[in-house]
Amino acid sequence: MHSNRGLSRRNCLETMSCSWGTELWDQFDNLEKHTQWGIEFLERYTKFVKERSEIELSYAKQIRNLSKKYQLKKNSKEEEEFKYSTCRAFLMTLNELNDYAGQHEVIAENLSTQITAELSRYTQELKAERKSHFHDGRRAQQYIENSWKQLESSKRRFERDCKEADRAQHYFDKMDADINVTKADVEKRCSLKAKQQAQMRHQVAEDSKNEYLTYLQKFNKDQHEHYYTLIPHIFQRIQEMEERRVGRVRESMRVYTEVEHKVLPIVSKCLDGMTKAAESIEPKMDSKQVVESYKSGFEPPGDVEFEDYSVSMKRAVSESSFLNARGESRRRSRSKLWPLLKRNKLMSLLASPRQPPPPPPTSPSPDGLLNGPQSPQQPKEPLSQRLNDFMGTKHKMHCLRSLKRGLSLKLGTGQEDYSHLPPEQRRKKLQAKLNDINKDIQKEMDQRDALTKMKDVYIKNPHLGDPDSIDPRLEEITQSLEKLQLEAHKFEGWLTEVERKLLEKGSESQRTQSSHFDSQGNTPLTNNYGQNRESPDGSYTEDPSTETTMQFKSRSTEFDDEFDDEEPLPTIGTCKALYPFEGQNEGTISMAESEMLYVIEEDKGDGWTRVRRNEDEEGYVPTSYIKLFLDMNAKGAKTYI
Repeated sequence: MHSNRGLSRRNCLETMSCSWGTELWDQFDNLEKHTQWGIEFLERYTKFVKERSEIELSYAKQIRNLSKKYQLKKNSKEEEEFKYSTCRAFLMTLNELNDYAGQHEVIAENLSTQITAELSRYTQELKAERKSHFHDGRRAQQYIENSWKQLESSKRRFERDCKEADRAQHYFDKMDADINVTKADVEKRCSLKAKQQAQMRHQVAEDSKNEYLTYLQKFNKDQHEHYYTLIPHIFQRIQEMEERRVGRVRESMRVYTEVEHKVLPIVSKCLDGMTKAAESIEPKMDSKQVVESYKSGFEPPGDVEFEDYSVSMKRAVSESSFLNARGESRRRSRSKLWPLLKRNKLMSLLASPRQPPPPPPTSPSPDGLLNGPQSPQQPKEPLSQRLNDFMGTKHKMHCLRSLKRGLSLKLGTGQEDYSHLPPEQRRKKLQAKLNDINKDIQKEMDQRDALTKMKDVYIKNPHLGDPDSIDPRLEEITQSLEKLQLEAHKFEGWLTEVERKLLEKGSESQRTQSSHFDSQGNTPLTNNYGQNRESPDGSYTEDPSTETTMQFKSRSTEFDDEFDDEEPLPTIGTCKALYPFEGQNEGTISMAESEMLYVIEEDKGDGWTRVRRNEDEEGYVPTSYIKLFLDMNAKGAKTYI
């Protein structure tokens, strides 16, 4: 058993120490083919690594584009979304993904520089070396072939000369042995010239033999040197070249894996960062953030009061008073549900245009004659009486004030003190504004301190600069600080007021709830604190004392017409457009000639009639531009023509 193991080890060593020069001395052509295949394999592997590098680069580019596509855009509404932990975690994931793409770019670069470029250069060197080795081999083969040809030529010449000398000697011996030949003939035929010719032939044969022996010795020497010295040496160099090629492929494959091994720690860190981002998501914190983002500070609406309609049935009322009572009751019930109303219906509540309607065109259409004279103008009520009627109820005051604030929000005219916002949102806005002002103050103070130090340096060293040149900038900073401090004081006052009101509101809400539960489910008679501050756009009104003082100031600037409820007004008839009208002013509606529209409100003496085209499109048109067809059975229908 031990002898077998030793034999196998010896065979292994013999296999490892094999030489192409001794083992493959007669396989020149096959070695040429094999080395050519080795170069082609090297080129194929180089192409594989190059394509892998391109794939990595393309993958990294796609990953970067994907990360960039979902990154947070500057000055976009998405910035508000990143206050939630899910959005912040997603942003962290995108950043880690960007770094992950960078590692694939590193892989592509290292594969390209360490393998592709190196193998391409080495392949060119290998081709040149292989060409040189096989050129030497062919030259050695050519030399031994020429030596063999010379040997064969001398051999054939020696053979020919020997045959000719043998033939001449045989002829001379035959002539000398013939008894029938006379002495004269013998002397004649065996002349000195013939004898010399035979001797010459023998000498030529001897020379050919010597030449043949010389070439034979030379060929044997060349052949021994060829197969035991030249060819082994050339094949050994080819073998070393091939082994270097195989070793280079091995090293390239090792580098191929090492390139990716080097980036694995960083890739692992990227993946760990993504895991950490996922673990940073806090559902409870996001829920709290939703509350902080949308909490208005309003109290929920109270119970709806019972409205006794039986009282109105016991007494006779006119149609107009019945309609006014019905509209008033609807407004009372609707005023408590402001948060549930649709915002997009606010614009439909605009009053009629301020300016008088345009006169009809000078060349009326044929249908214009049917309209006859314009509707008689009713005497307008005094402005003070209309305002008093309009501002009579507190509900209408809240509706009008809320409508105005909603429109100001829609048009982008917010208040400086953020009074158009709900209390809680107003407190946050004021606090954020105050923080920004404090940052600006700190920045200005730092600049002032720096300039003061610079001025002291200039005073001590006048050659460095003029101290007086800093005074204008110091004066400018001082004025800016004064303005910022005044603004900060102003916002601090507003913030203190809002926080005080929120505290009072919280304590009152607790008292209301305690009284509600103490009464064992009985409905409180008054619970309108939160309702009086609600509005359809999420804004709120000031406390009652403020509304009392602001009521008279706002009467001259509010809308002229009465504010109706949110339900669509009933149709009281139809009208036909006599002329085309372009509704360019606010509150008006355009119409084409001969277009039929629904009438929902008659002319009240200002020259405008309120019409409707469809459910969501209504407005005012000049009364003189239309022909009315009123439904006399409709409630509230009156004839002015």
